[in-house]
Amino acid sequence: MNKELIAALELLEKENGISKEIMFTAIEKSLMDEYKAEFDKADNGHVVLDRVTGDFHIYADKLVVEKLTEVDGDDENKKIKERRIYSKEITLDNARKVDPKAEIGDVITIEVKSEEFSRKAAKNAKNVIVQTIREQEKNSIFKEYKAKEKEIITGVIQRIAENGDMTVDIGRIQTILKAEEVNVGRKLKVGDRIKLYVLSVVNREKSGISVRVSRKSPELVKKLFEEEAAEIKDGVVEIMGIAREAGSRTKISVRANVPNVDPVGACVGISGGRVRNIVNELGDEQIDIIEWDDNSAQYIVNALSPAKVVAAEADDDAKKAKIVVSEQQLSLAIGKSGQNVRLAAKLTGYGIDIKSEADDEALYNEEDDSDFEDLDFEADIEVEETP
Repeated sequence: MNKELIAALELLEKENGISKEIMFTAIEKSLMDEYKAEFDKADNGHVVLDRVTGDFHIYADKLVVEKLTEVDGDDENKKIKERRIYSKEITLDNARKVDPKAEIGDVITIEVKSEEFSRKAAKNAKNVIVQTIREQEKNSIFKEYKAKEKEIITGVIQRIAENGDMTVDIGRIQTILKAEEVNVGRKLKVGDRIKLYVLSVVNREKSGISVRVSRKSPELVKKLFEEEAAEIKDGVVEIMGIAREAGSRTKISVRANVPNVDPVGACVGISGGRVRNIVNELGDEQIDIIEWDDNSAQYIVNALSPAKVVAAEADDDAKKAKIVVSEQQLSLAIGKSGQNVRLAAKLTGYGIDIKSEADDEALYNEEDDSDFEDLDFEADIEVEETP
């Protein structure tokens, strides 16, 4: 132990954030463990590590006796046992070499010279240092990424497995982006820089730190808008809801918390720059930004954008709505494979029944509520088209 050790620990503290005091404590514990192993688990010793010079001193409290305790056993065992037992006792003659006033029955403290320890002590101390560094680095990494949970991080794709799983370098560690969490909109390749939403961070004792990430989560879109639009980060504009079919289309509703602010315009950006950056990151995924409204019927009308609605009626108790559109707008309101109305239903939380204006049955009749039966806003979306 010397000043080179101190310098090394100071460097670790500066570069890796590993506390120098933690390392000192670990080294002292290692030396104390070796002391106990050397002297039959004796608990009468303590270690002092000089924080300036790096030198260590081991002290033992010894009982002053007239004659050292005898032990039974053959010659070889006796010698070993006596050496260990003697670590707790000291003869009066030897005690007075340390303290001239020592008397039998006193307990005096003497320094145990490091030469009395086996080479194993030094080796163990080094091993403990290495192990402590690893543990502290692991804890440091875990804290760093735990703080990023439910946030966005940037990574670089290192490998793509045959099953579609991707190994991604996210800084101090790597993570696996599972195939089922990869949105199909953007064709990814090795070397691409991508944004990832951190689902969870777990520190497992055997397998280490696990960072679970996604590019399919609706929260990824939300966080991307927070990065692009300062108004959202500042609370001037608030994201009220997101419905997403990753890689294809997303609907996001927003509202302004400050008068005279256009929430949709804030998200779109000048010349569409903000939303275009997000679309590029997601691989040309279509994004519909609509204004939230506390009137349920109007909110649903907005959610069906870009389709134009002729009439809308919402039942807030049943969470179901009837929508009337022109014949020309019907296919647009429904969307390809029902996607537009399906996302609008997920966004608003209402079951949506869309009818054509040309269909006499599509006209609202307050006495006939049969169309409100068995509607489920996530699955059962009724659509009627005129033959």
